[in-house]
Amino acid sequence: MSSTEVTIVVVDPADLKPADAKRLTVREGDEAWKIAELREIVTSLNADVERLVIELGVTEHELDDLLHTSEGAGDDQADAGSTALEREQEMSIVNNTRDMLEQSVDALRRITAGTYGQCQSCGKGIGRARLMAFPRANLCVQCKQREERR
Repeated sequence: MSSTEVTIVVVDPADLKPADAKRLTVREGDEAWKIAELREIVTSLNADVERLVIELGVTEHELDDLLHTSEGAGDDQADAGSTALEREQEMSIVNNTRDMLEQSVDALRRITAGTYGQCQSCGKGIGRARLMAFPRANLCVQCKQREERR
């Protein structure tokens, strides 16, 4: 199976300066980012990227094995159906893992670019509490709810 390449981005938390934290967008009513908070998020995102790269390699390998498993003439319909279901589940896991990896890398890029914390739909601040809980968030709560209703 050929996988979509994800260009991995790793940000060294020690390279971040207080000015990097202060330039990030914050939701109205929120305090400015503190450098320690930003470094914590970067550390978490870097760990996610490392873990997800490993998971993606394992799941892609498992999917590749499943895709190359031949359905011999001796397989009955139940075996063939079971194999097809297993392939679909592995494909779903690979796609979900790849999406999470891309989201984590995108969050690191946004931190580097100084756009982290800014909703990619409306441009307003996402909110520090939301980002601390879900560092890959790229939409504010209102825009995310609107997207999910569609």
